[in-house]
Amino acid sequence: MHDRIGFSIGNVFAAVIPFLCGVIGAFITNIPISIFGNNVVPPLLALMPVYFWCLVRPDLMPPWVALVLGILEDMLSGGQPGVWTAAFVASYALVDQQRESFAGLAGFGAIIGFAAAMFAASATAYVVNDFLYWRILPVSTLIEQFAITILFYIPGAALLNLIHRRLVGPLRSDF
Repeated sequence: MHDRIGFSIGNVFAAVIPFLCGVIGAFITNIPISIFGNNVVPPLLALMPVYFWCLVRPDLMPPWVALVLGILEDMLSGGQPGVWTAAFVASYALVDQQRESFAGLAGFGAIIGFAAAMFAASATAYVVNDFLYWRILPVSTLIEQFAITILFYIPGAALLNLIHRRLVGPLRSDF
């Protein structure tokens, strides 16, 4: 059956997993419940799958998925439209251009690689917000979100790696 139709249900399922990881991350980030009493900015969980899958399986994370996840983050966060969309696309562009450099990183270096992608997203969001509000905004919230997101990337990367090994697999030849 696989030969006649050209794809299998498993391949389609594997192709949807990275997108679903980003959607779930966006929803978890924007749940209106605060464990710390709104004293801590939520991490940008939807950016983690964009970075991870862009490095590990770029065939499963095309640029339009990063764009859609950015739009979803904008819609759920309630901020100005286009801020996180531009940030996700800028981060994706950085990772896509420097894929060979980032892919060779392991351990602490992988966290530094994600920090570079998160810095690109944060800087883009900051500049877009500055232009939207026509003034220089304080950077304290973005610095806090930067730090929290990098801290959450450590268990997030372990979870994404587990999903990659168990559900997606290393290579896809038919899709």
